[in-house]
Amino acid sequence: MISVERVIVVRRPLAEVVAYLEDFGHAEEWDPGTVRCVGIGEGAPRPGSRWRNTSRFRGRTTELEYELVVREPARLVFSGRNRTVDALDDLRFAEEGTATRLVYRASLSFKGFARLAEPFLRGEFERLGDGVADRLPGAAEAWRP
Repeated sequence: MISVERVIVVRRPLAEVVAYLEDFGHAEEWDPGTVRCVGIGEGAPRPGSRWRNTSRFRGRTTELEYELVVREPARLVFSGRNRTVDALDDLRFAEEGTATRLVYRASLSFKGFARLAEPFLRGEFERLGDGVADRLPGAAEAWRP
């Protein structure tokens, strides 16, 4: 398993940051690996809501289906999967003055022969984590509900 964690400060109130990030379709704006992310179904995001995420990694394009599995006032958890990987994005929020402190943890468990590549992919996922930490604050701060 590969896990990457970043602590990110967003200059917006906690409830607004959670509202922005609970719609995983916004991943296109803050995740450098996401090419496209489209909701499956209708309505506001809630536990059970799903998205089809198209990502590009090391020159290859792959699709994962993500689901919002936990939606709490200060925590979001998304679970993604396809035939080669299970992904878990765990986002924990805390008020920090008028801003929000976000602890973002992404974990990936590869399946089958893909597991053998994990040691070689860790550095690339660390770089993606850095990209998220760079892009997410600006995207969340620019969002208008």
